[in-house]
Amino acid sequence: MNTRSLLVFAVAAGVTIGSHQAFAQKQYGPGASDTEIKIGNILPYSGPASAYAIVGKIAAGYVKMINEKGGINGRKINWISYDDAYSPPKTVEQARKLVESDEVLFLYQTLGVPPNLAIMKYMNQKKVPQLMLATGGTKFGEDPKSFPWTMPFNASYQSEGRVYAKWILKEHPNAKIAVLVVNDEYGKDIYKGVKDGLGDKTSMIVAEATYDFNDPTIDSQIVKLKASGADLVLNLSQPKFAAMAIRKMGELDWKPVHILNNVSSSVGAVIKPAGFNYAQGIISAGYYKDPTDPAWKDDSGVKECEQFLQKYAPDADRNSNLVTYSYAALQTLQYILEQAGDNLTRENIMKVSENLNGFAPSTLLPGITLKTSPTDHFPIEQMQLMTFEGNNWVTFGPIIEGKLSN
Repeated sequence: MNTRSLLVFAVAAGVTIGSHQAFAQKQYGPGASDTEIKIGNILPYSGPASAYAIVGKIAAGYVKMINEKGGINGRKINWISYDDAYSPPKTVEQARKLVESDEVLFLYQTLGVPPNLAIMKYMNQKKVPQLMLATGGTKFGEDPKSFPWTMPFNASYQSEGRVYAKWILKEHPNAKIAVLVVNDEYGKDIYKGVKDGLGDKTSMIVAEATYDFNDPTIDSQIVKLKASGADLVLNLSQPKFAAMAIRKMGELDWKPVHILNNVSSSVGAVIKPAGFNYAQGIISAGYYKDPTDPAWKDDSGVKECEQFLQKYAPDADRNSNLVTYSYAALQTLQYILEQAGDNLTRENIMKVSENLNGFAPSTLLPGITLKTSPTDHFPIEQMQLMTFEGNNWVTFGPIIEGKLSN
């Protein structure tokens, strides 16, 4: 090759390299840099929903693990988590602090229906991703056109309610149903799913009892439901109150068919405090592996989670299925950040989150995968029924599709 040819080659190569560099140029939104990714989180570390604080413990441990391994694409995660005590006004305060003062790239795994409803409009006005919420509130995924920056992680509560209704109609078509339900947006959401699922059979519901988060006890509600003559109970309660209900029913020696909602299916936070003897035969629905179930003893995903716990969250309650739930949620966070690469803008984080084409966290039940699109903000729309036997949950039946369109 002569001198002129070398010069032409060098110039051409330079143009090519320069174009490639321009194409691969790093892009950052607030909270992102060459060395750091700031992510915000709000959880009830105190108050009536503090049983969920374990979600934060697992998240902090997982982030520490990632950072010790070098971070994501060379960037360390700065996980900033605040307590809202499950109080919506406090959630608003903490969200503003995270967005306007801490300047996080996005919020992840903020917990609960009322708290997330309180900040949803604000987050969308600010165009800050409100991602993989630790709630299955139907409102958070049903209208992505109006709220494009919001996406839940959990299966939709209305879908879960319909799953129970379908099972009742099939297995107990003549049941007399009593419903215990929390008096908040979560309770209304899942109960709507039940009623929609029952359709013209809502007359099967013979009694209802509600409670508020500040109620010291729900004994009177359980006594009322028992007096109704119901032979099937839908326990649509938060963990603390679900445990109270299970124990009170046991003390009254009332043994109807008992369906317990997924958010209160934790062995450590609900079943154990209520009493294993009172929980036998309870039915629920899930989508992540129960670490207490012997069926998963040799499962690679559960083993991997246990190894993580031993090093990064050694005092986490091994009886809580919130452990495997949280592990799956944090695997999803890692996946989203890895897919985003060097384009760490809020817009791209949302784009990646809207294109989860079958990603399968290792602690979700086999066959359950995450699928999203710009018009479908429900990553998980499948569940499986399970019954409590001995000291753990045992799954039964097929994976059930719970799409809202079904």
